[in-house]
Amino acid sequence: MDFNNFSAVQVRIARPTDKYEEVIEFYERGLGLKRLTDFTGHRGYTGVIYGLPDAPYHLEFTKHVEGSPCPAPTKDNLLVFYIPNQVEIENVKERLNQMGYPEVEPENGYWEEKGVTIEDPDGWRIVLMNTEGI
Repeated sequence: MDFNNFSAVQVRIARPTDKYEEVIEFYERGLGLKRLTDFTGHRGYTGVIYGLPDAPYHLEFTKHVEGSPCPAPTKDNLLVFYIPNQVEIENVKERLNQMGYPEVEPENGYWEEKGVTIEDPDGWRIVLMNTEGI
């Protein structure tokens, strides 16, 4: 990936959690992300990494033996999934709802036009957006 002043081979978004097992259940079983790898015992951290095989971007969740350093941010900090197929969005939405994660009203009304907003176990929000992307 070429940026303005450098090139990178991967980008990973990493986030701590105190609800590690619930977050795994939400993203793996509920949302259906593919687990690429996981790790334990790395300087007190345990983690799981999700993504698409051979894609240069990943989502990582970690827990530390001493707990996480902070709570969830505002309701407008979002992880957006652009999903062109409305049926797939409805399937994920229903599965998460059955797991106890109902749709919530977004902070920014833009996401309501073609999207579904859901809070994960930590209060972080995802949007399932029914478009082809940007």
